Amino acid sequence: MFCEQCGKEINDDAGYCPKCGTIVTAPSDSQTGRKNTSRENVFSGSSVPVNGEHGSSNMVLYPDGKYRWIYEMSLFKNPTIFLLILKVFLIVFAIVFAFVFLVQVIDSGFDSDALLGILKVMGFVALGIVVLVTISYLIYAAIMKGKYIVEFTMDEKGILHSQIDEQAKKARGIGNATLLTGVLTGNMSSVGLGLNSQRTSMYSEFSSVKKIKSYPKRNLIKLNSFLNKNQVYVAAEDFDFVEEYISSRCTNAKFSRHPR
Repeated sequence: MFCEQCGKEINDDAGYCPKCGTIVTAPSDSQTGRKNTSRENVFSGSSVPVNGEHGSSNMVLYPDGKYRWIYEMSLFKNPTIFLLILKVFLIVFAIVFAFVFLVQVIDSGFDSDALLGILKVMGFVALGIVVLVTISYLIYAAIMKGKYIVEFTMDEKGILHSQIDEQAKKARGIGNATLLTGVLTGNMSSVGLGLNSQRTSMYSEFSSVKKIKSYPKRNLIKLNSFLNKNQVYVAAEDFDFVEEYISSRCTNAKFSRHPR
């Protein structure tokens, strides 16, 4: 069958379109020439458990034992991605500041007046970074039509976070432009951000996760391991289930939960 939204050909038993993320309605028996019982076993479409496990209208348990769901987030209402980008830039800024201060101390010794002057300059630079990141984020959100749509695949070993095809292409385009701008201007933070923007998928192996941070209000679970930070988004009705599923399998991880 074909997606009613974008026209992409998809499997008859798919719960959603892998290109645009549109939820797919099960075809009728007359359209498929077969019974829909196989689809009913794959996608419950309700709060009824699937194959004896958790299931909802958002989450699908497939016969291969993997849970899959699509999460659509408003880039204007949910600040998670904006805060992540701002954090990256401010960390780079803090490293530069520490380096400048260290050079000042080595060359001239500790001078409180000189330090105060550096702090004033860095303060204006930090403010400029916040303004620049805010403007850039709004442009990014507009290009993405205000939505961040991702697909998650989760099983006993780990979880895969990947942008749907349409948004992944846009993200790579933005990443290439940011990378080129950084190279031409000599701005290493832009180069790093451009390289990071080209990553449209991320996998977390549960046995390697060292820290779990849960944010129920933001529908977000952060999984941190060495050189790998993954963000899992899940609908409110499935949040407790996914949180427990992940935390019970990350046996080496420290768990913390922010209040609802």
